[in-house]
Amino acid sequence: MYPTVKRFLDICISAVSLVVFSPLLLLTALLVRLTSPGPAVFTQKRAGRNGKIFTIYKFRTMRRDTPSNLATHLLSNPESFITPIGRLLRKTSLDELPQLFNVLRGDMSLIGPRPALFNQYDLIRLREEAGVNRVRPGLTGWAQVNGRDLLSIPEKVAYDREYVENLSLRFDLKCLLRSFTSVLSADGVKEGGTGRRP
Repeated sequence: MYPTVKRFLDICISAVSLVVFSPLLLLTALLVRLTSPGPAVFTQKRAGRNGKIFTIYKFRTMRRDTPSNLATHLLSNPESFITPIGRLLRKTSLDELPQLFNVLRGDMSLIGPRPALFNQYDLIRLREEAGVNRVRPGLTGWAQVNGRDLLSIPEKVAYDREYVENLSLRFDLKCLLRSFTSVLSADGVKEGGTGRRP
């Protein structure tokens, strides 16, 4: 029952949010274009529900010459690729706003495990074993508010599994509220970090 309600809420909230945040979306796109060469929106192939590959949308925060199919933590010096405005967008998570279109399309949910890159086979495999891949990935999720970039891949999967096993409106609201506080405090933001706790 709840998955149906969850999808209905995803459609309603993402549609309203796109209208409400349209000035911010346009302003951010303009700033990205004016501060570095390249398109305002960055696309990338990600693994979605049941392993289905989809195209994710993000505001571009890195230079055009950045390897597009490599996870940030695998870059030798991720900081060197980030644009000046990109640093702010990543810290505030504003770069994720275009994913509201992904939510509206049904590729993603507002709350759920963050979608893995199509070639992050270790993460995808562990999520498959944990039953995580049966739900839509999300804009934010339980792992995001419990360490984000500071979590190792097994730790992320453990939080993802906990989320799936406790899927409910109450848990989604808990994730949403904690996401706001995490964004405001930039909690867990560490470029290139995957399990690299301070």
